[in-house]
Amino acid sequence: QVQLVESGGGSVQTGESLRLSCVVSGSTYSNYCVAWIRQAPEKERDGVAAFTVGAGRTYYADSVKGRFTISQDNTKNTVYLQMNNLKPEDTAMYYCAYRSGRYCYLDNPGVYDYWGQGTPVTVSS
Repeated sequence: QVQLVESGGGSVQTGESLRLSCVVSGSTYSNYCVAWIRQAPEKERDGVAAFTVGAGRTYYADSVKGRFTISQDNTKNTVYLQMNNLKPEDTAMYYCAYRSGRYCYLDNPGVYDYWGQGTPVTVSS
């Protein structure tokens, strides 16, 4: 059973930064995808960034390119999302999600098999 635990959310002002962490445990695959997916109140889930563990591929939504960076610490089984220059429209609950395999899909949150509990991000103007 794969488990994901997020942390690092909080409340910040426009232009500030946050780093989210997702600790992954229980994966039996050497290649898998960890994605950060957010959901704002009354909106659909929105894929933000993803990282293929094993292949090292990264994926970003257009709305966050140049501001967000996804990375991995192999030794800690942790995937990070560094979020810079935050905007009010980034306000949402941020979830990390897992699927086995070499490819990630930001436009289809339904392909992910395991999800964390979420960490909230609030950006005020």
